Amino acid sequence: MQAIINSLLPVIAFLGVEGMTAIGAGLAAFACIGAAIGMGMATSKAVESMARQPQATKQIRSSLFIGLAFCETTAIYGLLIAILLIFI
Repeated sequence: MQAIINSLLPVIAFLGVEGMTAIGAGLAAFACIGAAIGMGMATSKAVESMARQPQATKQIRSSLFIGLAFCETTAIYGLLIAILLIFI
């Protein structure tokens, strides 16, 4: 662990705390990108399965909305962490 900390000290000295905070906020924003990709894939598969089995549309739709809620929660957490890193 000490070796990792020692290897990061020059980076912290070069970028400063503000620079490291900006990098962390940018990395936290990747959660929004991942959630968007996941929501798109889930929606495409749900539409595909509704086209194949129209009688299961209600079950597929309810499962889709639950999954989309979890994806959106992940995006909101990533955005919250990015905002906290920038302003606090």
